[in-house]
Amino acid sequence: MTTPHDHVHEPAAHDHVHEPGPLADASVRRARPNDAPAIGMVQAVVFREAYAGRVPDDVVALFEPDAFARSWRESLGAPPEGVHRLMVACAGDQVVGLVAIGPSQDPDAGGASGEVTVLGVHPDARRQGHGSRLLNAGVDVLREAGADSVSLWVLSDDEAGRAFLTASGFAPDGAFRDRVVSPDGATLREVRLSATLLEPEDAPA
Repeated sequence: MTTPHDHVHEPAAHDHVHEPGPLADASVRRARPNDAPAIGMVQAVVFREAYAGRVPDDVVALFEPDAFARSWRESLGAPPEGVHRLMVACAGDQVVGLVAIGPSQDPDAGGASGEVTVLGVHPDARRQGHGSRLLNAGVDVLREAGADSVSLWVLSDDEAGRAFLTASGFAPDGAFRDRVVSPDGATLREVRLSATLLEPEDAPA
């Protein structure tokens, strides 16, 4: 399995956009190294829930909070070159979600293509707008960095994740891939959703 830094198929947060307005203590901010344990816990819970029943149990068991936390701490301490950003959603002081963005690594991506590489909200904190705030914050960073498009890979049968992204302005662009997810070669199909970041007047004719 891959590390958090090269995951590009994380399920989107199953958050809904038609919910009451932001909670008074809800916020999104840039992640700090000391957030790593909380981020690792959230990501482990999200991944275990998303992949349970889709991959072997011994693979699900690899989604350990400490492993994710170590990897994020290293990344936050020595960020990769380019526009990479990890942000967290908070309920008060508690980290309840994460989003990571960076340049797209897809072979067909242009130089100004961005990607949401991780997006997740703890199950206990969903339906409170955290997913929408995280996604909007990540897209804003990419837009400010000059990206003209953004994409995200999602499991092909993740209907809730796809519905959330579609409501947020993303659409399938026809790309798909089968990723190996276990030592015996089993695969899961992923589809790519994308959105333009160009204003209508800036889009190519």
